[in-house]
Amino acid sequence: MQKTWNLRNIILLTLISIICGIIFFATGFIYNSLSLMLTPFGLAPFANDILIGLWIMAAPLASFIFKAPGASILSEVLGSVVEMFLGGQWGAATMIGGFIQGIASELGFTLTKYKHYDWIGIISTTLTTTIITFIWDCFKNGYSAYSIHMLILLFITRMISIFIFGGILTKLVTNMLTRSNVIK
Repeated sequence: MQKTWNLRNIILLTLISIICGIIFFATGFIYNSLSLMLTPFGLAPFANDILIGLWIMAAPLASFIFKAPGASILSEVLGSVVEMFLGGQWGAATMIGGFIQGIASELGFTLTKYKHYDWIGIISTTLTTTIITFIWDCFKNGYSAYSIHMLILLFITRMISIFIFGGILTKLVTNMLTRSNVIK
């Protein structure tokens, strides 16, 4: 576990956050299109859960790279600020979402005492991020009004999305950055 931040790491974290913020902003357009396609079938809420993994990628990516407490929160919040400044459709509320997503991912690494950046870390951060962001959406997006069957399907969809994008994909990116000597 890294105990201090140096200038190189701060710059790399900032670059990761900017790139992820651009991805978050672009995901908004995909979300609108997917939501529009799913609405006639009464499945519009699935657009959020299918894409949530893209919106949380900055947090686990930063934790896998820096292995430092606070990396998840910092990168996710910075990414959400970039999304907001690019004109993201949720405005300043994006920062609240980024903070919650960052805490959710950070909690997964905290539970492993910042010692597991392997499958245990991936599973831990996937579970905590899924649970905490789902609870947040119950309040923010009115998920509590849905039937139990719909909630179960949304939860499973969210978990799969977070596992694929926030777990496997971010770990693959980290492995590629390690092999290219961008990170040590």
